[in-house]
Amino acid sequence: MASSKRDYYEVLGLQRSASADDIKKSYRNLALTYHPDRVVADKKKEAEEKFKEVSEAYEVLIDTKKRANYDQYGHAAVEGAFSQGGFQWQDFHHFEDVKDIFGEFDLGDLFRGFGADPDMFGSSSSGRGGGRVSSRRGYDLEVHLTISFDDAAFGGEKTISVPRYEKCPECGGTGAKPGSKAERCSACGGRGQVSSASGFFNVIRTCDRCGGEGVVVKTPCPNCNGRGRVKIKRNITVKIPAGVDSGSRLRLHGEGEAGERGGIHGDLYVVLEVKPHEIFERHGADLYCEVPTEFVVAALGGEVEVPTLEGRIKMKIPAGTQSGKIFRLRNKGIVDIHSRGRGDQLVKVQVEIPTDLNNDQKKALKEFGRASGGDSSPLHRSFVEKMSRLFR
Repeated sequence: MASSKRDYYEVLGLQRSASADDIKKSYRNLALTYHPDRVVADKKKEAEEKFKEVSEAYEVLIDTKKRANYDQYGHAAVEGAFSQGGFQWQDFHHFEDVKDIFGEFDLGDLFRGFGADPDMFGSSSSGRGGGRVSSRRGYDLEVHLTISFDDAAFGGEKTISVPRYEKCPECGGTGAKPGSKAERCSACGGRGQVSSASGFFNVIRTCDRCGGEGVVVKTPCPNCNGRGRVKIKRNITVKIPAGVDSGSRLRLHGEGEAGERGGIHGDLYVVLEVKPHEIFERHGADLYCEVPTEFVVAALGGEVEVPTLEGRIKMKIPAGTQSGKIFRLRNKGIVDIHSRGRGDQLVKVQVEIPTDLNNDQKKALKEFGRASGGDSSPLHRSFVEKMSRLFR
């Protein structure tokens, strides 16, 4: 069933050939158009939904890999890139990238005006007097997974073991030894930055003592050495949608590494590699196979046994079928991940010339040749005529 979502290019008012600059410019204009301070009270809910829609479109189209998958497979290719139930603000990963888009506007106020939590986009702040505790988002991870041809065709589930950092169970991700806590940095007063005068300028730099975090851990957790996270191997179930192909990239939200100091998890990207099939070749959503066919069956007509994804079937071929003839079996191909329809199976008949004939078989064929007089070989006769005209 086709997606009910609007095309992302349509949402941003762009052509499919739009450049990254075009995407940024369109997003800025639309985001500011739907800013809560620029709409009347009874339009704020509608504006919020519009802003979320354009942000979702921007999240996909500004990302080279997501855009390539979307261009090939449509909305189905990015379903796994968002939270269950659809795009949420924690799925927006380009908060830092869009600072140059909005210029003088306060991004925190802009996103907060639409119910988004700016803390989801890089760091969170707490404490009095401007003090802050940095909780950086964890790194995304990428793994490669080889699957069978049948798994790609029908979908399925695979369990993979992924080494990753997770929140330290001893300190709960704070980095401080149980029973103690992080203290405000005395060098910067908890701001994470210090300033110094240099001529006419006031130079602001990251605090050396706390590394910009605004706090210091005097008694680090012995289990994680104050990092707030430890590395373990985690078994993760990957749901493979029907119709994927080699190079398909699945996103598992929140299955990447945990961030330091209790930061949220990054995402896990699973890049698929599909094993080749011993009979079928894939061309998009269509399947292709060659079926050897006995000379007598091709000449007189009959049935040949053909493999399909669901098993073997009988396919009728008419008398006089030539080698190389292609028959189409409707809806016997692969699920199209974009339209959710199904491709066809193309069956190429390869007429097999008999070998190792015994005397009786040779005699019978000679009798056949004399009896036919060439009338049963129109292609050969036509070729001989063309040769005769060419070499007169």
